[in-house]
Amino acid sequence: MELKFDTSKTYAIALEGGGAKGAYEAGVWKALEEAGVTYHAVAGTSVGALNGAMMASRDLETAIHLWETIKFSQVFDADDEQMKKIYDRDLDGLDVKGLLKDFVGFVKDGGLDIEPLRQMMREHIDEEKIRQSDVEFFFVTYSLTDKQEVEIDAHELEEGKLIDMLLASAYVPVFQRKKLDGKDYVDGSVQNIVPIDSLLKRGYQDIIMIRIYGLGFEKKTKIPEDINLITIAPKEKLGGILQFDPESTRRDLTLGYFDGMRMLYGLEGEKYYIDRQWNELQAYFALKTLMEKLAGEELPLREINEKLLPRFAKKMKVKEGDYHEMLLRFLETQAEEAEIDPFKIRTEAELLLEISEYWKNNKIKNF
Repeated sequence: MELKFDTSKTYAIALEGGGAKGAYEAGVWKALEEAGVTYHAVAGTSVGALNGAMMASRDLETAIHLWETIKFSQVFDADDEQMKKIYDRDLDGLDVKGLLKDFVGFVKDGGLDIEPLRQMMREHIDEEKIRQSDVEFFFVTYSLTDKQEVEIDAHELEEGKLIDMLLASAYVPVFQRKKLDGKDYVDGSVQNIVPIDSLLKRGYQDIIMIRIYGLGFEKKTKIPEDINLITIAPKEKLGGILQFDPESTRRDLTLGYFDGMRMLYGLEGEKYYIDRQWNELQAYFALKTLMEKLAGEELPLREINEKLLPRFAKKMKVKEGDYHEMLLRFLETQAEEAEIDPFKIRTEAELLLEISEYWKNNKIKNF
């Protein structure tokens, strides 16, 4: 594979809020790190702020371990087994009475008890390391008391306050909140879910923005023409915002890693990750061969060019004549049918070979 990304530059990174979906951001970070991408500033909201703190201390190993092993009970007071049953819609054995009792207590106490999250942050975030880091770190919360967004520069924050303010950035409405210095804060996503403005106003020009499509308000921010903005975002649906289940977060982590690789190496495909080797002519003849395989006979070129290919392009919503894109859509359709793991980088020929193994015992899905 050939790296298509300019690693000679030093970047700033904007991280979106979105709860458990934050595993995706750690996956992208892993891909960036492996490719040798350097950064000197991070800005985040909510879980983006928590990931940003680990990025500021350059502690990728801790972040990966956290997202690979995280449980509901490490974020809020909850029964892991019961929460997983809810997300899996597995009602067998679900303790409904217990859940109702917990819900009553949750309402009475003003939200979910997130003391476990505070403890987890103390274990995984090193305030002193962040203060000494060469990475500038900004994050946002929202002051209900002052009715305004609050932007925080971690290097200027009063010593000993970092964990509390990071929690303030992540106070989603269902969480219990504690006042800080007499003020009431809520998740920064209510005002600024992806704080790219924190980087723009400080003059950063090469910015990587990682989207996870959490719940919140996307602040309108004008991007100047001279800004080099690279956006990495999932095409697949991520887990739920409160789905702190290792099975779900590991998948999102993996998806983030491969989407990062897609951007870095110019990989093609929608769900799969294709290291393109074929040109349009090679893709055309591959399509021709596949059509003839389906028909069981050699087909006239006029029929292929004037009937079959236009019909296929329309069905797949691909521009007519873009043979490589048409081929990829067909291969991905067949790969999904064969339940081939998407999380592997393949050439067109390698994916076709795996599909061919499936075809030995199964019918080809028609164009």
